[in-house]
Amino acid sequence: MSQEKTATGSGQDHLYIFDTTLRDGEQSPGASMTLEEKLRIAETLDALKVDVIEAGFAIASEGDFACVKAVAEQVRGCTVASLARAAPGDIERAAEALVPAIRPRIHTFIATSPLHMKVKLQMQPEAVLEAIHASVSKARGHVDDVEWSAEDATRSDPDFLCRAVEAAIRAGATTVNLPDTVGYATPEEYSAMFADILARVPGADGVILSAHCHNDLGLAVANSLAAVKAGARQVECTINGIGERAGNAAMEEIVMAIRTRGDVVPVTTRVETTEITKASRLVSAVTGFAVQNNKAIVGANAFAHESGIHQDGVLKAAETYEIMTPESVGLNRSSLVMGKHSGRHAFAEKLREMGYTLGENAFQECFKRFKALGDRKKHIYDEDIIALVDDEVATASNRIRVVSVTTHSSSGAKAVSDVTLDIDGEERSTVVYGEGPVDAAFNAIKDLIGYRPHLQLFQVHAVTQGTDAQAECTVRLEESGRTANGQGAHEDTVTAAARAYVAAVNKLMVKREKTAPQPVASVTPDVAAGDG
Repeated sequence: MSQEKTATGSGQDHLYIFDTTLRDGEQSPGASMTLEEKLRIAETLDALKVDVIEAGFAIASEGDFACVKAVAEQVRGCTVASLARAAPGDIERAAEALVPAIRPRIHTFIATSPLHMKVKLQMQPEAVLEAIHASVSKARGHVDDVEWSAEDATRSDPDFLCRAVEAAIRAGATTVNLPDTVGYATPEEYSAMFADILARVPGADGVILSAHCHNDLGLAVANSLAAVKAGARQVECTINGIGERAGNAAMEEIVMAIRTRGDVVPVTTRVETTEITKASRLVSAVTGFAVQNNKAIVGANAFAHESGIHQDGVLKAAETYEIMTPESVGLNRSSLVMGKHSGRHAFAEKLREMGYTLGENAFQECFKRFKALGDRKKHIYDEDIIALVDDEVATASNRIRVVSVTTHSSSGAKAVSDVTLDIDGEERSTVVYGEGPVDAAFNAIKDLIGYRPHLQLFQVHAVTQGTDAQAECTVRLEESGRTANGQGAHEDTVTAAARAYVAAVNKLMVKREKTAPQPVASVTPDVAAGDG
């Protein structure tokens, strides 16, 4: 990546958007993704025109390595990064995975706070400085673009942090990241840390300083913007703000804040904001994490107005209560009204307007479900089609899929469910009783898959208004300390629940294949799997 800080012809500094949805975002409890799902998200991020895609942690597992390599092969418009601990094996593995990338970046890290160095690394400060120099130097031997992160920077001693940053720059780091790993900082403290580094560290003004903020106190976006005002020129973030614990800074909030308030934060990004809604919906569908209605930028209520005073103002002039347009984030309303009489051509045109490109098999399956929905609903809304298509596409490559669900229940008697699943290409059926129709369906699925994960969460909400609305269900399952979320949509609530349960089971199967990276003795007896 070029280290030019000023956007060509803009007169303002360029802010690099580093998206870590595929790495830090996937570390959200329950948010495992298949390789196919990660590639779909990477394709969307490429269209969104983020500057950097952190594709994964190559040494964490064979699956992570394959993902980084596949993203590096597919993406052509962005830098592709792989995370690596300050260990030779990690850096070699990251470099190997990034070979196909047009613009590869190795992102190496080590903790710099007294707490982490003592408890986790069990290393003296001087040894940490040596590890910084060795790891960055080795990474520069493979690629020209090396990012170094000071894990837990906001709880580090300022003097030692300056020494660590200087060591990284001297070793060849082109980007230096100062993460608020545990979401501890306030905007004033975080901006002061960047100002201090720029004032005290030789060469700091010649590299890109980066902000990576977690949201434990709800300050991730505010802290990120404060860092930008203090001189940071890269922000690390995720779609919908997903990530460990309370999540990361939300990409869409940072980008739209900069676009809307350029008078206060005078930088520009190259992000194609009209792709934001599509990206948000895809990540929600893939992870099973529903976006809360009042979520900024991409929530269902972000451009909704119920108050009479607000409605009157918006009708007279939208800017009275809207500081950005729905169209600016890709929330477009179509003129095509869909119903049960709509044909394939109209449905295909509708999907095109909504930004979906489906293969023939996926299109035929979605059209079949659309016609079935039309037989039950008088009006089919955009939200209905979004839920239907996202559900179908998200489950297309799963090893286990729901073929049919038939349930019978009545007051005073146990419910019975007849469920058929396609498991690795073979259809299997069973009939099982339960305390209610959903319980019976879940019991049937457990019998068919051969194990019984623990149900941690079951939620249902209507996609649209009315008693004929589609149901969208979210299920969280736990097995041996691993959790996975699944989402399913269908006009029949029990079928939607079954699809969500099976989606979560498929994600648990992915997690079974993943193993945490082994400790690297030469660096630390116990290094966490990420800088965030």
